Amino acid sequence: MISWSYLSAPSRGCARRLVWQTIGYICANCETRYIARTRRALDRHSAGIQRIQSHLRRCFGRPDVREYSTINNDIDTELAARIDRIPISRYRNFSIVAHVDHGKSTLSDRLLELTRTIPIGSVGQFLDRLDVERERGITVKAQTCTMLYVYNGEDYLLHLVDTPGHVDFRAEVSRSYASCGGALLLIDASQGVQAQTVANFFLAYSLGLELIPVINKIDLGHANIPRALEQIETMFELDSDTAISVSAKRGTNVEKILPAVVERIPAPANNIDKPLRCLLVDSWFDTYLGVILLINIADGVLKRGDKVISAHSRKRYEIKDLGILHPDRKPMPHLKTGQVGYAVLGMKTISEALVGDTIMHIGNEVEPLPGFEEPQPMVFVGAFPAEGIEFQTLDDRINQLVLNDRSVSIQRENSNALGQGWRIGFLGTLHASVFQDRLQKEYGASLIITAPTVPYKVLWKDGSETVIRNPDDFPDPAIQKTKVKDLLEPMVKAIMSFPQEYLGDVIELCENNRGTQVDMTFLSQGNQVLLLYLVPTSHLVDDFFGKLKGLTKGYATLDYEDAGYQSAPLVKMQLLVNGNSVDALAQVMHRSLAEKRGREWVKRFKKFLRAQLFETVIQAAIGSKIVSRETIAARRKDVLAKLHASDITRRQKLLRNQKEGKKNLRMIGKVTIPQEAYQGFLSKSE
Repeated sequence: MISWSYLSAPSRGCARRLVWQTIGYICANCETRYIARTRRALDRHSAGIQRIQSHLRRCFGRPDVREYSTINNDIDTELAARIDRIPISRYRNFSIVAHVDHGKSTLSDRLLELTRTIPIGSVGQFLDRLDVERERGITVKAQTCTMLYVYNGEDYLLHLVDTPGHVDFRAEVSRSYASCGGALLLIDASQGVQAQTVANFFLAYSLGLELIPVINKIDLGHANIPRALEQIETMFELDSDTAISVSAKRGTNVEKILPAVVERIPAPANNIDKPLRCLLVDSWFDTYLGVILLINIADGVLKRGDKVISAHSRKRYEIKDLGILHPDRKPMPHLKTGQVGYAVLGMKTISEALVGDTIMHIGNEVEPLPGFEEPQPMVFVGAFPAEGIEFQTLDDRINQLVLNDRSVSIQRENSNALGQGWRIGFLGTLHASVFQDRLQKEYGASLIITAPTVPYKVLWKDGSETVIRNPDDFPDPAIQKTKVKDLLEPMVKAIMSFPQEYLGDVIELCENNRGTQVDMTFLSQGNQVLLLYLVPTSHLVDDFFGKLKGLTKGYATLDYEDAGYQSAPLVKMQLLVNGNSVDALAQVMHRSLAEKRGREWVKRFKKFLRAQLFETVIQAAIGSKIVSRETIAARRKDVLAKLHASDITRRQKLLRNQKEGKKNLRMIGKVTIPQEAYQGFLSKSE
């Protein structure tokens, strides 16, 4: 049995009283934890005592539990004293960066186990705290952890950052670099260097970080270690002899990584005697504590009770709590130069915590640290409550989720078809998908999401410019002729890596998506190609990566970066039902795509509309010009059924009256479009 005397997470603080007792149970066999603030709360918890008992029966064959009690805000004096004895020269701050699915989180688990930060055999992907991260097997938010490592008989303080691998979350990677002196450049031995690996390398190299190449997954049967070593030398100009070959899953050679970190990554500068300067690296919201900051102490010492000021907002705060993440929150009496930890300043809203801000002592203000460039949303979607969900309830849930994702922009909007909703901006399509998954799984909320759009620019003849994020705001053709000087669409530089045999298909895909070739490089003796294309962002968000994966049988990788705006003939296409515009389905697109897309729209939307008592006309229109049309015939009642033998004029009269009635009904009738029609039309599946 392992005796647990302290536990800080997932415990919560209290707004009025930061010290309270936590009651819980720990399985003596596998260390599974069940906690609550009181024993009564544990009984009411969804897990329940029965779940605890059944778990322990599986482990022991009998319901044997041991109770523990802890004060979650007490300082671990022994741990604090041990850290204080470590000089700054034995601090090492580093991150793990790689392409998605190259094993970053698994390697982080092995390093945490190696330093005894977590028990051996703990749940996999320990630093991936979100359910959606575990389900999808990706890292969405950069996670940090402080480790104590003994090397040559001396204690070292290591700070690890596990970063996302997908390009949509590159802002998390760039922020993590600010608190690091080096990085582990992780490469999958079976796949070699891929697009995001290249992007992360150049970002780290530009910041002067010390890079340690690590080749992972050497245990796989199709692992090609010599190819990976060659790519390290030819692409990154790093010495392949310094690369470390490991299997993070099996733990092979992982013990060689931390000595390399100690020997090759430099320690932070010793600025402990300078005035305090803390860089705000990240922030998240806690229901009881308010805003919690992740800070990097660049200069000086920060203590509990210190009076500080924000360089950005000029607001003043008092340090109510601070400490390290080891791996959960561990309160400390102070943080000093070179350390990365958390701080609670009593901020009430996340908007007060500007990422990249500098925190300083009141009365001893110095020049702020260089901050970060705020990530700009590249994809915008309209979001509306599904049928049966109250707008205000869903609004509260969305805003709660936005509190912990600073890269999401949100504003309310109204649709004639779908009612009240939101226009939400994301960094990419995966980011939008993850946000929707979190909303559904964490809050049980359901949304109707419109097709993704990108921000366009309108240059007016009076010299001003406007960024259009909602297709409804796009100027009509009549206004364009008189007031608009030019229309601009956003572009990206897309870096693709794939086997050479698929080169022709990929080039054809890029050309069909209005791409312009910029560069082409052959890697690994011509077996791998690195292709650089300038592609409109609107095509990139239209499942470009999915098409690329399909053409290359899953071997292609994609990375992209903003490339500014470019002039283009843009039009807004609307869907009309009996002459009435369905505003939720309007899109801005290149003029060359309008006719083909219009025919697809009307045929597709026709599938989801029911026949009315009058004729229903579905049209795709650009301004007053109709691009395509489909008609749903009216349901017809058999008015001649009551006639058996009668004069032909009687039959003609009944049919004529029916025709006139339908004509009048069409003039006053209104087509009610059910929400299932919107959901079906907007879904990707046919």
